[in-house]
Amino acid sequence: MFNDIGALELVALVVLAVLIFGPDKLPKVIQDVAGFIRKIRDFSENAKQDIRSELGPEFKDFEFEDLNPKAFIRKQLTENEDLKELKDLRSSFDLKKEINDVADAVNGRESDTAAVPAPAGGGQGTGPDLLKKSDAAGRTERPPFDADAT
Repeated sequence: MFNDIGALELVALVVLAVLIFGPDKLPKVIQDVAGFIRKIRDFSENAKQDIRSELGPEFKDFEFEDLNPKAFIRKQLTENEDLKELKDLRSSFDLKKEINDVADAVNGRESDTAAVPAPAGGGQGTGPDLLKKSDAAGRTERPPFDADAT
């Protein structure tokens, strides 16, 4: 619970407790706090047992830690065998190539299926630059950037 408290901080807390409560009342305060923590733990354990008994025998192995979304996803990813098929499907599908093929089909060009896919570093692909426009003389230029419009 207190894994990140160092020795110096612990000493400072003890000195502060002695100064606030005094050496006479400090053992009684420690006993009261320990009893309060014990009651809270007992209450939470009883609540867990009540919930497990109400859910029935099919939830006998139910753990409340599984309700944490991160733990639930981690458990499902490690135990689910169907995900291996999804990984194979994902590795066989090249989204950049598919987008370029669709863009070529829209522009009326023949798609090059043997093209090497673009690197996945966010670099520019081999497809047409849709932001450029060409005028009557065949020159291409980008429209001016408007920071207020974005």
